[in-house]
Amino acid sequence: MNLGYACINLSLGKNITTNRTMIKKTFTQKGLDYVSDLVLQNVTDLEQIIDWNESNSIKLYRMSSEMFPWATEYEFTQLKDWNQISTILKKCGDKAIKYGQRLTFHPGPFNVLTSPKESVVLNTVKDLEVHGRIMDAMGLSQTPYNAINIHCNGVYGDKQSAMDRFITNFQRCSNSVKKRLTIENDDKGSMYSVKDLMYIHQKTGIPIVFDYHHHQFCTGDLSEEQALKLAATTWPKGIKQEVHYSESKRLHENNPKEKPQAHSDYINVLPDTYGLDLDIMVEAKAKELSILKFI
Repeated sequence: MNLGYACINLSLGKNITTNRTMIKKTFTQKGLDYVSDLVLQNVTDLEQIIDWNESNSIKLYRMSSEMFPWATEYEFTQLKDWNQISTILKKCGDKAIKYGQRLTFHPGPFNVLTSPKESVVLNTVKDLEVHGRIMDAMGLSQTPYNAINIHCNGVYGDKQSAMDRFITNFQRCSNSVKKRLTIENDDKGSMYSVKDLMYIHQKTGIPIVFDYHHHQFCTGDLSEEQALKLAATTWPKGIKQEVHYSESKRLHENNPKEKPQAHSDYINVLPDTYGLDLDIMVEAKAKELSILKFI
């Protein structure tokens, strides 16, 4: 079992980050040279984070989707520092492979392959392709070991039709995306449970990332163990199942004003794995600080 965290490393301090970005106005005013400066800093710090993770026995890490600001608006080769950036990215990938670190992405909720709007689908495909190209530049495997994980993110009054659109739109992605894509169960009863996502898996082969916390709010009439083990059947042989784990901020702080779905800063326990060997992405606000005591 490996434990991981997402994007931000608090131990390294605020000056080491891969989240340097900008608003659209700044992008328009300062242009690609400024983008290139930020990307170069971001990937340079990614290497430091990978080294820190290795020093602290952390083998699972979710990279930030903000490493390349406004990345759908240009080609990587247009960046003035692309040669240096690509060299550092490849070095990061080589180190991750050498260390046995699993690197993943979790693009944002604006990625909606279920959308009935063509413009939304086009933007989704463009954004997913950016993530695939970054991983390709790093030399990471085109498999769900290096997952690009998303939610379905929309029912639109007809879940079956929405899932069919997802399946159709998935085919518009390149192999760089299709071979890495995973889907995750939701935290609202009207959305997608593991049982729902099995329909997409059966049509596409996409593995399901089981989220323990989300399952409490969208069970699909399955127990936690049943849902976890059903998701396990979707993972290819030889690639460890990835799951997400978090705890409720409302319960941690005994604050009924907090949404029950909100994530706590730390976790009190590790989840029951029901005998499975898992890679567990801990989605806690304290990031790596929340898992160090368990490691």
